[in-house]
Amino acid sequence: MQSYYPWWLDDLADDVTLEAPAMQGTARGADAVRAIVVKAKALYEFQDFHFTGDYGDNGFLEEYDAAVDGLPLRVVVTVARNAAGQAQSLTVNHRPRNSLLHFSRRMRQEFAGTPLAEHFLSGKS
Repeated sequence: MQSYYPWWLDDLADDVTLEAPAMQGTARGADAVRAIVVKAKALYEFQDFHFTGDYGDNGFLEEYDAAVDGLPLRVVVTVARNAAGQAQSLTVNHRPRNSLLHFSRRMRQEFAGTPLAEHFLSGKS
C-alpha cells in the first residue's frame, strides 16, 4: 500500500477533532488538524501500511509502521465519520512510549512559535 493517501485528509469536517497520546489536549478545526497530520507525515521516514479500511457504520482504521529519527513507531488511526461522511474525529495512537515521547517533542519543535506547539511536549519531560 505504498501509494496510499488518506481520503479523510481532504474531507475533514469544519469542527473535526484530533486526539492522541502524543498530544496535550484536543486539536480542533480542519485547519489545525490538517496541519498536524501533514507535519507528522513529513516527519515519518516511511509508512508501511498493514491495514486500511472501514469498520462499523461510521468508522475507518489505518494501521502502519513508521519511524522518526530512526525510532520505530507502530501507529493505529481511528476515524469517525459524521452523517455527511466527513471525518469528524480522529484518534492517533503511537507506540512504543519512548518513540511516542520523541515524536511529541519533535512535533513541538516543528510548530515552535505557533499555538499548535502547545499540544506537544517540550524538553526532556
